[in-house]
Amino acid sequence: MDANRFSFLLLLLISTFLASANANITVYGVTGQQILGQTATNTAAAANYTGSAAYNPTVLNAPDIPTGDQAPAKQFTIQLQNGGTNGLSIIQEGSFLGFSIEMSVANQILGRNSSFIQVAFLNLMANLARRGGAVYVRVGGNTQDFAVLVDSLPDGKILEKDIEGSSNPTNTPPLKFTEDLLVMMRKISDFVNVRWYLGVPFNDTNWRLGIIERGEQILGDHLLGVQAANEPDLYAGHLHRNNTYGPNDYLGEMQSLISAIDADSKIQNPNCLIAPNLATGAWTPEMVWDTGFVDILSSSLAYLAVEHYPTDNCFAQFGSGTPRDGQTEFPNYLNHTSGQALVQPYLNSTAYAQSKGKKFLMMETNTASCGGFAGLSDSFGAALWVLDYSMQMAYGNFSGALLHVGGQNVFYNPFTPPPTNQSTFHQWTIGPVYYSTLILAESFGLSNQSQILDLGANSNNIYTPAYAIYENGNPVRVALFNYITDPSGASDYTVSIAVGGGQTGTANGTPGQVKVKYLLAPSVSEKSNITWAGQTFGDHFASDGRPMGTETIQTIPCDTSSNTCSIKVPAPGFALVFLTDDALVESGSGDATTTFPTTAYTKLGNTATVDPRVLATSNGDRGSGNLGSTSKGSASNGAMDNSWRGVMGLMSAVAMSGVVVVVLDLLVW
Repeated sequence: MDANRFSFLLLLLISTFLASANANITVYGVTGQQILGQTATNTAAAANYTGSAAYNPTVLNAPDIPTGDQAPAKQFTIQLQNGGTNGLSIIQEGSFLGFSIEMSVANQILGRNSSFIQVAFLNLMANLARRGGAVYVRVGGNTQDFAVLVDSLPDGKILEKDIEGSSNPTNTPPLKFTEDLLVMMRKISDFVNVRWYLGVPFNDTNWRLGIIERGEQILGDHLLGVQAANEPDLYAGHLHRNNTYGPNDYLGEMQSLISAIDADSKIQNPNCLIAPNLATGAWTPEMVWDTGFVDILSSSLAYLAVEHYPTDNCFAQFGSGTPRDGQTEFPNYLNHTSGQALVQPYLNSTAYAQSKGKKFLMMETNTASCGGFAGLSDSFGAALWVLDYSMQMAYGNFSGALLHVGGQNVFYNPFTPPPTNQSTFHQWTIGPVYYSTLILAESFGLSNQSQILDLGANSNNIYTPAYAIYENGNPVRVALFNYITDPSGASDYTVSIAVGGGQTGTANGTPGQVKVKYLLAPSVSEKSNITWAGQTFGDHFASDGRPMGTETIQTIPCDTSSNTCSIKVPAPGFALVFLTDDALVESGSGDATTTFPTTAYTKLGNTATVDPRVLATSNGDRGSGNLGSTSKGSASNGAMDNSWRGVMGLMSAVAMSGVVVVVLDLLVW
């Protein structure tokens, strides 16, 4: 092939590839991992899978369809009122549901350093900021308690783990970090309205305050607060304190910390602490309040907070605790009582926080501690559960909640970057629970005036809960759930929504039409075939953080004779009903989301990728007579080398225009 012909064909192929900027990037035949466009059919545990938990292909069985007294009615009515509705929550913000990123994996999730920020992370945050106005992110967890700020680390790293010094049931490693981690966080905030929670080390009382000092200076107004201790009620059990350590001991340590902060002239905002951050294990919040904790420390407390998971899977992961089976646990998540039961023990504390003028946060939660359950934590059912649980927390007067994000070894991540050695040919994996954060931001919207009401819908049936979202005393959105899996359609239900007592279309009555967006999947067990308003983030290794597909919003006319709007909710599924056009606009729907191009490459060689459906019928894996090599330096000639150099300028120009570029080492046909 002569050089001119090669150059033309190469340019043609590159332009064809770039015309589809959202094309999936994958690799063919990764053992134990699902392939894009294919649905896993195995059920129960994937016994032969030995890869990372984040990509585990286990698919559980959906629970049986409820029968008898538990079966929900297929038709019911929701009557809403304009003004005068009792039982509404405190005012909530669209940023209610954010993320808790384990500090030890911040360099995987956020970026390698302040010069190399993860583009997919920026896109994921931009999706949420567009809908909810901001995104609240904590960088902390167990690893924050042992973190040490240092001037520098070898090879320009911003984090270094001491694996041999790991402790806790979760094998938490002590950390060293540089202030470039904070610089990177600030640069992220300059791109997207992300605001941050940090944590001061609490492994001993020789207080290391550098993270507060530099956090204030670097993050400025983007720093929301600093967590003081992570699950102190577990310290004795984890051998980080003596076995008599109790709430009064913790109060004494907090007083010592505050004295150190007050004496530090570099800290300008001493009213920054978040406490007590209990796991509600050995202690209850009331045990801490009873020490006089809030009154004694009030001037230093920015927030009151807890951390809580519904259960744990520590035995499977680390050999400690009670053995639990994901299939057995699955039905416990697929009903409305789950979120209610989790929130109920904290209702006294949320009321107490309001009486003291403090906001109450859920600083860390997810489906189960110690990484969650295979097939459960990464399922469509988990997405419904997180959405219901979050709305229940908002209704119970929490002021925010953070979904925990770990590394490759957990099942529950909202998003996971590819392993470092695969970052040149794999994209991110977006977990089902990320959809929950997206939908909650839309449900609460940009007004920051939302109030939430659990409607006790369908005679309080646990499989068909519903919430109304009010602004300025009037209902603007309705959230409808269906936890049942029934492919026959027999368990779909239709709800008739009526507003006020006026006629359809009047200012105080039922609207003439409503807009509806659906979260859908074939089963609560589904892992990847999930859509929100027709858009998806795809399967494993398939996303750059932007939703794929065309957004679909249904317009449903209301019945002028009955003054009701009839909304069908599939089994399983979720529907968000917008009662006014303004409510749709305030949720950010239809606005252009700022997205970010790839502007740097980790590797310029061996980055060719092929759709597996094409590769299966090509000479790449099913035939013989290959015409070249993807090994650097192999099967090349002068024509190829010269032509490659000739197109680099074109690819750089394309990258500058905002298109995500994958650099190809060698193309063979």
